[in-house]
Amino acid sequence: MAASIKETTFAAPAGYIDIPVKFSEETRAYHCLYAKEHKVRDQLDKTHPLNRTLFVINVPPYCTEKCSSQIFSSCGTVNSVELQENPGPSEKKHTQSRYFDRKIPKGFKVAYVVYKNQIGLRELKLLNFKKSYVLSGNLRTVKTGIHKWIEDYESSLTDITDLQTEIDDFMKEYDKRMEEEEKKAEEEEGVPDEDGWVKVTRKGRCPRLARTEAVNLRVMETEKKKELLNFYAWQHRDGKREHLAELRKKFEEDKQ
Repeated sequence: MAASIKETTFAAPAGYIDIPVKFSEETRAYHCLYAKEHKVRDQLDKTHPLNRTLFVINVPPYCTEKCSSQIFSSCGTVNSVELQENPGPSEKKHTQSRYFDRKIPKGFKVAYVVYKNQIGLRELKLLNFKKSYVLSGNLRTVKTGIHKWIEDYESSLTDITDLQTEIDDFMKEYDKRMEEEEKKAEEEEGVPDEDGWVKVTRKGRCPRLARTEAVNLRVMETEKKKELLNFYAWQHRDGKREHLAELRKKFEEDKQ
C-alpha cells in the first residue's frame, strides 16, 4: 500500500494507537485513526469476540470497510470490518434484509475490526505507524463528489423481483416457525410440568377466530367512537338523561 512519511504527530488518547491515513498520494494533509483492543466486562455480543477485535474511532466518511480491512490486514488476516455511528453491539445482527431497516452510517464513524486469530492484535501493538496510508490510489479508488452521489442513488433503487423474492423467503420462514410453535403448543396442551402446572395455550376447546383486517378496522372504529363519546361531563349527564327517557318511553309503549 502506498505511504508517505508523517511530518507531524498528534497525541493519541490514552490506551489508543494513532494510525495516520490520507485520501490520496497528492494530498499533504492526513487524518489519524485511533485504535485499541476491544474490551468489555460482559461479552454479550458474539460478533465482536474478545482478544480478536480491534476498536477504532475517528474514522472519516471516505474510509470504507474495504479500506479499513486493507489498512489492518498488514498485521494479520481480517475476518470482518463493521462501521457504526456509535460504539455498541453489532447493528447488523438485527436484520439481514437488503431493503428493510438499512442503516448506513454517515459522517465520522467507529469501526470494529475482527481478526481471524489473536496474532493480529499482538502484531498491531508492536507496529510503529510512522507512515500515512493512502486510501485512494491507482489500484483502489474511493468515489467522491458526483460519482459518489450517482453510486448512492443507484444503490437506493429497488429491484422489484429481488424484493419479492426476499419477502417470499421471509414469509416461508415465518410460516414454518409459526407452524412449529403451534405444533409444540398442541403437544404441551394439557400436559403438566414437573411441578404439576398445566400450561394454557391458545388452542382450547373454544378457540377464538382470527381477526381479519376488516374486523380489526371495525373494532378500531368502535373503540374510537367510545373514546369520543361523552368526552365532557355535561355530555355524559345528557347522555344518561336521554337514555332514561328512551327507557321510559319504551316502557310506556310496552304497557299499551
